[in-house]
Amino acid sequence: MKKIIATVALIATTSLFANGGDVLYKKCAGCHGIKAEKAALGKSKIVADMSKDEIVKSLQGYKTGTYGGAMKGIMRGQVASLEDKDFNALAEYIVNNK
Repeated sequence: MKKIIATVALIATTSLFANGGDVLYKKCAGCHGIKAEKAALGKSKIVADMSKDEIVKSLQGYKTGTYGGAMKGIMRGQVASLEDKDFNALAEYIVNNK
């Protein structure tokens, strides 16, 4: 029983502090594809074709409401809780995992 409790506590603690690009990207993959190779809902740019800087700037723009077309409303909600460090981690993960 102690092992189960310790394992659950470890998993919970790890997920609370995990903010690597791989972890953050999991919620993006459903629309953008495993390797960011898809146009989300057939409307977005293909993120894998973007540079790290372009990805970061677009995520920042979605958060502030200064970027985006048809997907602007959806993406603003997706990035609302993220910070610049998260945008950088996501961009780094995407460009290194094409």
